[in-house]
Amino acid sequence: MIEANAVDALRRLKKMKALALKVDSQYVDLNAVSSLNKNAEIRPVTLNSKDGLDIYRHSTSHIMAHAVKELFPNARVTIGPATEDGFYYDFDVETPFTPDDLAAIEKQMRRIIKQNSPFVRKVVSKEEAVGLFRNMGELYKVEIIEGIKDDEVSLYEEGGFVDLCRGPHVPSTGMIGSFKLLKTAGAYWRGDEKNKMLQRIYGTAFGTDAELNNFLAYLEEVKRRDHRRLGKELDLFSISEDIGSGLILWHPNGAMIRKTIEDFWREEHIKADYKLLYTPHIAKINLWERSGHLDFYRDNMYSPMEVEGADYEIKPMNCPFHIAIYKSALRSYRELPVRYAELGTVYRFERSGVLHGLMRVRGFTQDDAHIFCRIDQIEDEIMSVLDFTLFVLKTFGFENFDVYLSTRPDKFVGSLENWEIATNALKKALESIKLKYEIDPGEGVFYGPKIDIKVKDSLNRQWQCSTVQVDFNLPERFDVSYRGSDDREHMPIMIHRALMGSLERFFGVLIEHYGGAFPLWLAPVQVAVLTISERHADAAGDLSKFLRRGGIRVENDFGNDKIGYKIRQTSLMKIPYALLLGDKEADTGCITVRKRNGDNLSFAGKEELMAFLKEEIDGKA
Repeated sequence: MIEANAVDALRRLKKMKALALKVDSQYVDLNAVSSLNKNAEIRPVTLNSKDGLDIYRHSTSHIMAHAVKELFPNARVTIGPATEDGFYYDFDVETPFTPDDLAAIEKQMRRIIKQNSPFVRKVVSKEEAVGLFRNMGELYKVEIIEGIKDDEVSLYEEGGFVDLCRGPHVPSTGMIGSFKLLKTAGAYWRGDEKNKMLQRIYGTAFGTDAELNNFLAYLEEVKRRDHRRLGKELDLFSISEDIGSGLILWHPNGAMIRKTIEDFWREEHIKADYKLLYTPHIAKINLWERSGHLDFYRDNMYSPMEVEGADYEIKPMNCPFHIAIYKSALRSYRELPVRYAELGTVYRFERSGVLHGLMRVRGFTQDDAHIFCRIDQIEDEIMSVLDFTLFVLKTFGFENFDVYLSTRPDKFVGSLENWEIATNALKKALESIKLKYEIDPGEGVFYGPKIDIKVKDSLNRQWQCSTVQVDFNLPERFDVSYRGSDDREHMPIMIHRALMGSLERFFGVLIEHYGGAFPLWLAPVQVAVLTISERHADAAGDLSKFLRRGGIRVENDFGNDKIGYKIRQTSLMKIPYALLLGDKEADTGCITVRKRNGDNLSFAGKEELMAFLKEEIDGKA
């Protein structure tokens, strides 16, 4: 802590490489130290903190806006915040920025940085600020200012460039070191598709060149693993404009992986005492009115269709169907819990601007399940679901998770007592299996608290997959009940849960997690049988048939191409094992196996090879 009344405070702060100050709970510019209350708690904000890095990047975004205005005087500036990985700034320009434009902007930014102009803060009245920016032609800034409730606003000026900003900023432009402009994209003003499309420039900034280079290398690895690129290269899936945006076509390779995932999912759910269901893709619109989806999800639902005078809606959720099956018979407390599970395909209208490969689609299959239980069974059921979730995620190769417990929001249904019971049950279940979690206060859904499990992939990126939600709303809306031991009707608690989320999104995460090099049990083609010459085709064919009969997914290449070319093609398709058959293998029955990483194995015969493959597949390594 630094005394605010110290004469040499600013000098000492600069020695500490402070970028700004945290005064009590507020962030201020470094040079504000001389005007602070002597009793204030003042802490330096440095670049090695998240807050410091945000300030550093936000200052870089302002320098970028300055550079754009110098190179493109007619550009209108809007907003330019720091982000988790860098910063961006949105501009209203006549033509989109090009890669050459980004290079020129970077060069101009370096000139501005070299000038080492101080960031100077000035507080003015709203009226003065509106007049200033209106005279500059910066109408977006005028709109922002007019929406601010305070009577005064703060401006920052460096090198003659003035911007609207709360701050703080680094002391001067010369403090910015390593940065890079990354890409451009379209972005609607205020995120509203009814507004004008702006041009967004993304960039990043770090304290050292080494940190920047490491991040750029990480971005290259992200590009290499991009599921959209690998989906095409490995012939896994496609999206056709003739079919419609956000609707996935599963190709044979992708469909084989999906089948493998679904087979595993069904087998494990049967073991866990779930009953498997299949339900229709449409239902009368009255169902969605009663469930509340029409009120809460209308913007994400498609227009109804008329069938014999009645309106039908394509389903955005599976829940009401599972409730209908539960209600098809009288239920006793002895039957509970009742666990239903379905790989149910649902359809939701997503705006074209947010569609993204497999990650954000309009038609997707949820690994959905609903558990109907008594209130005294909640804790055990949640614990069972969490164990099941971790088992499934770990089987697919995910070991690290971020877990969040979302509690009661301001607007909710159900009694406070039930909310308390459900929230405590979620907490106890998490603690019982020793799963670290964070409280996300007020972020539960209106019908109950929930747990979200976000997996971390091989690049340490976080993905939302699994969720467990307690619901007091739908059982009440649909008059769901069971007959208790007191021979009276009671309302069960309903637990919604998804282990993988949607198959489409989960598949996209798997592609990027493995970089398309799936483990043997998931690989669409597990083994490629390659001949060194045509005379080995008969022996290779016999081996291929043997493996297929044993359940191994095999692809053959008995053509005239050289073995080096065949091996390269197998490698490009990321097939785990290539079996090479030449004279020695044909004569002796031994088998040479080339692994995907280039290592070689040798097996005395096909039975030994089969046992090796089966062991690896069964182990799901």
